[in-house]
Amino acid sequence: MQSNKLKQLWAQGQPVLNGWCSIGNPFTAEIMAAQGYDSVTIDMQHGALDYSETLPMLQAMRASGATLMARVPWRDPGYVMKALDAGAMGIICPMINSRTEAEEFVSYMRYPPLGQRSFGPTRAVVAMPGYGADANDEVLALAMIETADGVKNLEEIAATPGLDGIYVGPADLTLGTQQGRLPPALDRQEPEMIELIQRIAAVCKANGIAACLHCGTAEYAAQAIGWGFNLTTVSGDSRLLAQAAATSVGAWRSLTGREGKTEEGGIY
Repeated sequence: MQSNKLKQLWAQGQPVLNGWCSIGNPFTAEIMAAQGYDSVTIDMQHGALDYSETLPMLQAMRASGATLMARVPWRDPGYVMKALDAGAMGIICPMINSRTEAEEFVSYMRYPPLGQRSFGPTRAVVAMPGYGADANDEVLALAMIETADGVKNLEEIAATPGLDGIYVGPADLTLGTQQGRLPPALDRQEPEMIELIQRIAAVCKANGIAACLHCGTAEYAAQAIGWGFNLTTVSGDSRLLAQAAATSVGAWRSLTGREGKTEEGGIY
């Protein structure tokens, strides 16, 4: 079975750049994976897709050599095991609030005696010949800290045996800890949020696990690497498509002098 390239990079002290796919389309996924990301994650939680799109997206991205992961919709053994069986080498699990929930999640990731994963890697064994119990050592279990309870129990969660890292979603983290005082968004600039995000990175380092952060820009992601994060996600397919299209449209309108409104005042 193939080894997990992210583990190799981290062992060498190298940071990881993660891509993000929210559009349920193999061609879009293939384009993303071909751009040179170290890893690419399929968003089964908030993405416009489900398992029927996830499997062909994994197939389309296989040739890229990137480590392929999935964010599952919830801490549910069916979602976790199905994504692993499809060939995901890492799972990001949302809304982990306690050590008990982290232990449950980790148990779904690995075969006995280390967990309770059921054996049946239908596609994984085709994509990775020799796939078996040694997958226990290669798959990554990343828990999302997004709530006030998750922050309160951060140290206990980070110390969970078998947990490989913590993935921070700044939007939900802000909603969960600021109680409406701040709007949800990426790339937080508020001192209290930066302090919290840096604290999560420090706790991960103290427990020997990876600290991962979802970012909106490469500049913020590079700053986060300086804070001690081991993996940063920079934007995602839908945002990148919108930004590139807006830039192209804006350039055309600026060069031609034609405004982007109809006679009735609507926007194209």
